[in-house]
Amino acid sequence: MKIVQCTDSFFPIVDGVGRVVYNYANTLGNMGHDCYVCAPLTDTGYRGGWPFELVDFLGTSVPGYHQYTMGFPILDAHYHARISHITPELVHAHSPFFAGREAMRLSLKHDIPLVATFHSKYYDDFYKATGGSDTLASLGVKLILEFYSRCDEVWAVSQPSAQVLRDYGFKGEIVVMDNGTDLMPILPEDRARAAALIQPGEGERVFLYVGQLNWKKNILHILEACAQLKQAGLRFRLVLTGQGPDQDSIREKAQNLGLLEQTVFTGHVQEDGLLRGLYQLADLFVFPSVYDTSSLVLREAAAMGTPGVVTEGSCPAEVVRHGENGFLAKDTAQDLAAVMAEALANPRLAAIGDKARETIPVPWREILERVLSRYQALIAECSRAETRPRHDLLRSKIRKYLDRTKING
Repeated sequence: MKIVQCTDSFFPIVDGVGRVVYNYANTLGNMGHDCYVCAPLTDTGYRGGWPFELVDFLGTSVPGYHQYTMGFPILDAHYHARISHITPELVHAHSPFFAGREAMRLSLKHDIPLVATFHSKYYDDFYKATGGSDTLASLGVKLILEFYSRCDEVWAVSQPSAQVLRDYGFKGEIVVMDNGTDLMPILPEDRARAAALIQPGEGERVFLYVGQLNWKKNILHILEACAQLKQAGLRFRLVLTGQGPDQDSIREKAQNLGLLEQTVFTGHVQEDGLLRGLYQLADLFVFPSVYDTSSLVLREAAAMGTPGVVTEGSCPAEVVRHGENGFLAKDTAQDLAAVMAEALANPRLAAIGDKARETIPVPWREILERVLSRYQALIAECSRAETRPRHDLLRSKIRKYLDRTKING
């Protein structure tokens, strides 16, 4: 099978969407399928070891989000020369923006099914980007819905994220396709490397957060909870791994709360072994985000036997059972601090981590077997006489949309 994955973020960016796309392409390639990733051009280093082809296009950095690249496939003649030699059977969009529109173009050109995954709470992003304008954020969501309504099938990464899309006003069917995490060996040398980086003191507990350094991830709750735990006399090291637009103000807030001595900002950790070592070293993986529609990092921590603390009712909380394979806290710094203290005092903490490793991660190959089943069904549906009219109607809508927005190439 020949599949194109279109994304607006990819390696070396390590946000959730880019990592999902990498795991899709890597697993599909290892399963013997031809997979192509269309993504903005960036410095990805040596690519020869990948079992898929990266077909990148012209990109530029995003103001305020310098770790991201905004792509413009329509302006890149070299990209079009490369992609013109590929004849895919299905295209999968992981973004409703420039990469999503390129997925539309490829779907129309080759008359093939278009799948799109809903990954993010776009209203929240639009609201912040427009300085808190509900009107403009709602308009942005309307444009997002216009994109998803033109796809042959729409996927969400969790049941709660599917509900978010329905709350936005999407009326069509949504297929929930979970993300995976491969179980890796728990290696003492990885833990030792992480310890050398963090250098926790004798008897210090370790709290770990991995993700964007962005206030929308509820990092303020982490800082305020840790300030309360410090005041209560707990000795700990807080490790914030990642980068993002708010990293300077997060550091300033940590200083104002008297936490700089306890806090380690590792920056972006690209080496998998070191990241796995950080997960191992942590007593708790603290991830109170209510923004995320799923959480690869929670699953990765669980794969290393480290239980997570997440917010009740959030999308990441879908896989967590309090006191069994992780911990749930209310959406306040006070309750987060209380739950973190409760977890550390729990004599079953190690067993809870083992249960997290047993119950939360699902291998990517298992996920991609289900993905392939859906891909094959969609390809077959588009060729059947009784379902062909719907496919043709969607292609007509795509054509009108691309003509109106002048990006049909």
